[in-house]
Amino acid sequence: MGPTCHILPLALFLKLGWKFYDADDYHPEENRMKMGKGMPLNDQDRIPWLCNLHDILQRDVASGQHVVLACSALKKGYRDILIHGKNSAPLKCDELGKEEKPAEVKLLVVHLTGSFEVISGRLLRRQGHFMPPKLLQSQFDTLEPPSAPENFIQISVDKSLSEIIAIIMESLKRNENHLYE
Repeated sequence: MGPTCHILPLALFLKLGWKFYDADDYHPEENRMKMGKGMPLNDQDRIPWLCNLHDILQRDVASGQHVVLACSALKKGYRDILIHGKNSAPLKCDELGKEEKPAEVKLLVVHLTGSFEVISGRLLRRQGHFMPPKLLQSQFDTLEPPSAPENFIQISVDKSLSEIIAIIMESLKRNENHLYE
C-alpha cells in the first residue's frame, strides 16, 4: 500500500536483476475505472486479475526466471491464488477458460507494515495512479496479514529503503532452497 510498495520492488529488481512486474499494470480496465470512481474492488473483481498474475509468474518460473512482483495481495486467499492459481480460487477463475496448471509458484511474501497515517501521507504524495487515496481505508479493512504457515517476512515501512532491502536479501538467502526447489 502506497509508494514504498512500488519503489521497493524496483530497487530489488535492480539489485537482483530479476524480472519485475507491477501487478497494478495488469488490472483490467473495469477495475481501474471502478477504483478511479472511488469504489473498492471486491473478490469478484480481484480473482481473475490474481489468476492472470499467477499464470505470468508460473510461466516465468517454469522458464527458470526469478521474479519480483509488486502486488497488494491483501488476503490469504489472494496469496494462495498467486501460488496455486485458479485451483485455490473459490469463484470466477474458471470463467477465464484457461487449462488446468497443477504447478505452484514458490513465493516469499514481503509484508510491509505501517500505520494508516504514515501510509496515507505517502499515498497523498503519489501522483498519476488510478487508485484515489480515499480507498486506502478499504485496503486496511480488507487486509489479512500473512501468518504461519505462509512463507513471509514482515518489515516496517519506517525503516530506510536500504535497511528493507538488506532484510529481504538476508531472508532470500535463508529461503533459497525453499523458494527454488
